[in-house]
Amino acid sequence: MTLQQPRINECLKGSVSGRIQPAPPVIVPLYQARVLVRLRPSVLDPAGEAARSAANRLGVEGISKLRIGKSVEMEVEAPDEAEARRRLELLSDRLLANPVIEDWSLELQNP
Repeated sequence: MTLQQPRINECLKGSVSGRIQPAPPVIVPLYQARVLVRLRPSVLDPAGEAARSAANRLGVEGISKLRIGKSVEMEVEAPDEAEARRRLELLSDRLLANPVIEDWSLELQNP
């Protein structure tokens, strides 16, 4: 008794065209976010103080306090807003801000 190789048409039985049908596209929302990172109030800001002094030397008066931070803008694909927020909070806590000396806030826009 010899085994015969199955023919391709027999293997694809049930497929109308004889081809594997592609999966329907999955649409994943794209959320736009901005993370604002700033030094904690108890931390000295030498760059902010230097910029304040430079502004005064340029003739811009009346600036009594100037602190420098950073703004990080990004887009993230996530199935829903809660998951997008979870991912962004993880990034903010562990990558974008130093939790010892910096605070951060998250602005998230729905798609």
